Amino acid sequence: MQNAPGETVGYFEHDADIGIVGRGPTLERALEAAAQAAFAIMAEPSAIAPERELRVQFEEADPEFALVTWINALLAQSREQGLALCRFELARENDRWRGRAWGASWREGQERGTEVKGATLTMLSVKRTAAGWEARCVVDV
Repeated sequence: MQNAPGETVGYFEHDADIGIVGRGPTLERALEAAAQAAFAIMAEPSAIAPERELRVQFEEADPEFALVTWINALLAQSREQGLALCRFELARENDRWRGRAWGASWREGQERGTEVKGATLTMLSVKRTAAGWEARCVVDV
């Protein structure tokens, strides 16, 4: 998976669903990496061309709830438009968040992974670490 410098994505054990982890030098980059982890469950990002752009906006003061809101807004729009997403960008001004994501329409024969239904509050954590920020939660599959 290709990530911006300083960003990493990962996963953690969970009984029925999948735990995602995004890390980055800033809060916004960590949330971008978490979105990358969630969407990589459904399709390999390197196999998707960033042909179309989605935009999402929301207000949220709590960074943990912002993570869940961000991923769920992306999931809803990508489903509605039939897109597989591969690249993410998020900016914040106080409690207002503006996000963009790029992807392409699902193609016939494109390899599909496991469908992610939504981000949950289970094991939700967004925190500053010695290396930057870490954002994690369980996604319902």
